[in-house]
Amino acid sequence: MRDVEVKIGAFVDRLANRAIWQFARARRTLETEAPLVSFTFDDVPDSALHEGAAILERYDVRGTFYIAGGLAGRVENDRTLITAEGCAGLLGRGHEIGWHTFAHHRVRSAGGLAADLDRNAAYLQSVGVASPASRKDYPYNAAWPLARPELRRRYRSCRAGGEAINRGSVDPLMLKAVEIRQPEQHAQMLTRWIDDVVGEPGWLIFFTHDIAPRPTPYGCTPETFDHLVRYSVEKGCRVLPVDEALDRLDW
Repeated sequence: MRDVEVKIGAFVDRLANRAIWQFARARRTLETEAPLVSFTFDDVPDSALHEGAAILERYDVRGTFYIAGGLAGRVENDRTLITAEGCAGLLGRGHEIGWHTFAHHRVRSAGGLAADLDRNAAYLQSVGVASPASRKDYPYNAAWPLARPELRRRYRSCRAGGEAINRGSVDPLMLKAVEIRQPEQHAQMLTRWIDDVVGEPGWLIFFTHDIAPRPTPYGCTPETFDHLVRYSVEKGCRVLPVDEALDRLDW
């Protein structure tokens, strides 16, 4: 029964995302002569701090880390989530912190969404994140049409999934992104997305979770992540955190 509920929920999530991408009216025209690339992290396991941030800094670029305060410091079987001290460390090293809700529930199933977002804002402000918020992403990449007025009131942008490059008419509250994840062969082949955005400039947003020698199914190895960051820089992409990309686009 639980498996059936999960499958139905995933189907509802896909329908909601597609409906928003198809019918959302709050669009902006994306115009850029330079290919833009952003590297983002969800949940932020501590390996994203220790390995992911360090790799970005190796190439003198920075990333965006989406934090759910309710997960802070949680120890799980295959990962440990970032602490408040880790968030402060990211800020001190020039990275961006984004909102990922507090409880890490799907937006459509989060009772008291406004209160949850307020709670996460308070948590992030306690570690030094400036207010008001400007960056958010959807837990499980699952958006919900009825939540859009509240999100629009609070955030400059929201990032989803979609496996596509942002070009042309773009909804800032539903930015598309490409996942970096296992298996390793798949992750290594993601350079094709970088070639694509170089050939026809737009905004390519990557997202992942852990960066570890033995990653979860939702992360990748340090070697793969280094390969993608290095390839982006060598190909002449402007590698920017989300807010800096928005500034460059004058949104």
